[in-house]
Amino acid sequence: MHAGHIAQLLLQYGAASGQSRPEDLLSLSEGVDSGSPALFEALLDREIRGRYPESELLEARDLARRWHESGVEAELRRRTGSRDAVVRTPVQDDEYNCVDEFTLGGVTVRDGHGAILTYVEELLGVRTSFEELMDRALAHADQDNHTTWSSVTILLAGRRDQATWTAAAALRTNPDPSRRLLGAEVLRLTHLFNDSDEDAFAGSALDMFTDWSAEETDFAVLTEVLVALGEHIDPRAEAALLPHASHTDARVRRAVAQGFSQWSSPPAFSGDARTALLRLMTDPDAVVRKTACHTLAVGRDKDPVLADAMAAALDDADRLVQLAAVYGLALHGDERCVEAARLLGPPQRGSLEEESYLDAAWRYEWHRDRP
Repeated sequence: MHAGHIAQLLLQYGAASGQSRPEDLLSLSEGVDSGSPALFEALLDREIRGRYPESELLEARDLARRWHESGVEAELRRRTGSRDAVVRTPVQDDEYNCVDEFTLGGVTVRDGHGAILTYVEELLGVRTSFEELMDRALAHADQDNHTTWSSVTILLAGRRDQATWTAAAALRTNPDPSRRLLGAEVLRLTHLFNDSDEDAFAGSALDMFTDWSAEETDFAVLTEVLVALGEHIDPRAEAALLPHASHTDARVRRAVAQGFSQWSSPPAFSGDARTALLRLMTDPDAVVRKTACHTLAVGRDKDPVLADAMAAALDDADRLVQLAAVYGLALHGDERCVEAARLLGPPQRGSLEEESYLDAAWRYEWHRDRP
């Protein structure tokens, strides 16, 4: 079916790629031509990766580079000879990332060749320069969650070396907000993905993001910076988040609501953070309200004032806000979660978020009835 997302789901749930016969699989060149990073990566699953000689990987790299540098539309026209209008549609390529799908002359190709090129270079042990990787990502800066952007930022963050850190940090003062956004994301992920006892960049990251948050004017970049601040357990991060709690852009307010943590002032939220969260619980944006409610839910602060605020959110017009309130009341050991969960009914089919929220109420009731 040339469906990478299905192939990845099969692998995720136990399909043994090693049992596939070579003639039953697409060639790597066909995987590249599809433009789907999900499909190409499935063809290189760890069980069958050894089947491909380095020469075939090199051919796949060169083919991906040709598609990427030419552009999908130009390459499609060259291959089909068609002068018709190209149909371009955004599609989900895997669980997290999107690509654009181009159709011309009966041929359909996705524009994930930059991600495919990045992936195969990594397999070959090629260290592509920061500048070249940045250019690949910026070619899709106007597309939300494009897989090429994600592939580049994750790869760069995984390097965790001073040269990459310095190059990303230098983008903070770049006049192009897309470049500032890429720099902020690489810096944030470098800190987030560090699982060592000593994070060499933690201190400088907190200092940089604190200063950056006070001067950034682009809302998308500011949101990324505030998300980064929220991933630091430090009172300075909270202090930098507070001025943006009333920002005009909902994305920024969501980042603030997400970023507050009782860990920055244990065992309870600070007075300022609590005031901001209670205000965000009544925000005009439903996602902001849900995020603030979730932050209160998972916090260790068990003040009855917070439980009452979550109980008030049971009457919210948005179902997910109501569910987050049920979740919070359950985690706070509040009886009001039981009746609220009953009134909301079963989770919508396929919604893991709804299932997790309602499961907390069911677990509360189970333990209540079995002391």
